[in-house]
Amino acid sequence: MTSGTTRTHLVWDWNGTLLDDMQAVVHATNAAFAEVGLAPVTLERYREMYCIPIPRFYERFLGWQPTEAEWERMDAGFHRYYTEQRVACGLTAGAEELLTGWQRAGRSQSLLSMYGHEQLVPAVRGYGIEPRFVRVDGRTGPSGGSKALHMERHFAALADAAGIAPEHSVVIGDALDDAVAAAHVGARAVLYTGGSHSRRSLEAAGVPVVDSLTEAVALAETFSR
Repeated sequence: MTSGTTRTHLVWDWNGTLLDDMQAVVHATNAAFAEVGLAPVTLERYREMYCIPIPRFYERFLGWQPTEAEWERMDAGFHRYYTEQRVACGLTAGAEELLTGWQRAGRSQSLLSMYGHEQLVPAVRGYGIEPRFVRVDGRTGPSGGSKALHMERHFAALADAAGIAPEHSVVIGDALDDAVAAAHVGARAVLYTGGSHSRRSLEAAGVPVVDSLTEAVALAETFSR
C-alpha cells in the first residue's frame, strides 16, 4: 500500500459508496424481514427509513425492539443472502478512476467499513483497488454497532503508521453515521446520495451532500485550499 504526501487524506466508506451494492442490500434486507414475517421494502422506502444501529432500523418496521433471537435470525439471514449477491456488484461509476487519480497526485486515502474485516479485505483485493489505500479496516466486532469508535481506532492506526491526522481528512460516505463518526474524531465529511439514505435524510447531518463521487472528491479538494 502507498502513502500520500499532501495534506488532505480521504477516508472512504465501502458499502453504498465505493461499492455499488444497494440492490443487493435491499434484497438481503427483505430476506432478513422474511425471517420474522415482515413485508418487503423498496429501495426508496429503505432509504427513507434507514438508520444506525441496524437493530433500531429493524425496530422501525417491527414496531418493537427486536429480541436477541429475532436480531440474530434477521442478521444471519441478511448476511447469508448478501454474501451470495455481493459478487455480482460492481464499483460505483468513476470510483476506480478517482482512487487512481488521487493516489497518482501523491495524496493518501484509506478505507473504513462496518462490513466484516475478513470479508472486506479479499473483496477490495478482488476489485483490484487495494494498492490505492494506505489502510483498509473492516468491522472486527459484532455487527449492528456505531462507526464512531471504529473511526477513532482507524485514525489512531493512521497516525502511528503515516502521521495522518483527522483535522486534515475528509470522510466520504453514504450514511448519517459517516458524518457522526467524522465529527467524533474531528474530520470533515461529504455524504453521497447513491447509497443507504435519501437526500433529505442526509441533509439533516449538516454537511455537504452530493450526487456523485466525482463531486465528493472535487469538494474534498477545496477543503485544503
